[in-house]
Amino acid sequence: MLDKSFLQMNTVFISILIEALPFVLIGVLIAGFIQMFVTEEMVARIMPKNKIGAVLFGAVLGAIFPACECGIVPITRKLIEKGVPVFAAIPFMLTGPIINPVVLFSTYVAFGNRWEVMIYRGSLAMIVAVLLGFILAVQFKNVNVLKNELSAVSRSPLNNETAATVSTPKISFYNKLKGTFVHAVEEFFSVGKYLVIGALIAASMQTYVKTSTLLEIGQGEVSSSLVMMGLAFILSLCSEADAFIASSFQSTFTIGSIVAFLVYGPMLDVKNVLMMLAAFKKKLVVSLVVYITILVLLGSLFL
Repeated sequence: MLDKSFLQMNTVFISILIEALPFVLIGVLIAGFIQMFVTEEMVARIMPKNKIGAVLFGAVLGAIFPACECGIVPITRKLIEKGVPVFAAIPFMLTGPIINPVVLFSTYVAFGNRWEVMIYRGSLAMIVAVLLGFILAVQFKNVNVLKNELSAVSRSPLNNETAATVSTPKISFYNKLKGTFVHAVEEFFSVGKYLVIGALIAASMQTYVKTSTLLEIGQGEVSSSLVMMGLAFILSLCSEADAFIASSFQSTFTIGSIVAFLVYGPMLDVKNVLMMLAAFKKKLVVSLVVYITILVLLGSLFL
């Protein structure tokens, strides 16, 4: 007879996969669409030519993409391949799962139709994403961050004045549509295995790491935020549903630590870190983990 804890882990594992798969499918379809229908010339036209404008543009762009943190990773990789600079693409990746209308409305409802938590969540996410964009603009200037891909820096409209003059072969709409699905399937199998591994790790941690132990640790102002951020990383919840879990901690944790949970989880969790490691070079992923952890922690202390 199977152990009860193993059955529980299996149930959690399946629920995480069921929750994440629709958003991953949407993400790879959008990535396939970008691959076939979005050209470097289009990127050059819409992307602001200065770094400050590009960072802000990338962060705000996340507001119109109701993507989960899993589905947005392949989209971000494809945008960088198309020439979007890393310091604009990463802010988009970070804000997309948080400041879109679906997530903000669910946060508003989860906390009893209160505006403050929703505003704190969206504001902190924007601040962290923008500051991180400026940091990346310095640290990863003219650096290839993609795994197994040629550098997109040379195609970036901010680094190559001839980007808009690159010619693109004519392809029929039918072939572009067919290519969209072909790329989507390839992208799905590329990132899907990391989703499965991440979901398995997250399920194991949820089953065998006692939440009560974490709650006992998180009694101080700093430790409470760290514990909630750790909990968000372990639980690997979808950003559309995490607010309902966070609201259950209102009587236990400070508002700052709860907002840290709501911001940190969609930016970094077990699943999307593994997916980022598959898409980006290790140096970028490690830098993201360090910077996001520091910025979210400091931001939560001011709330």
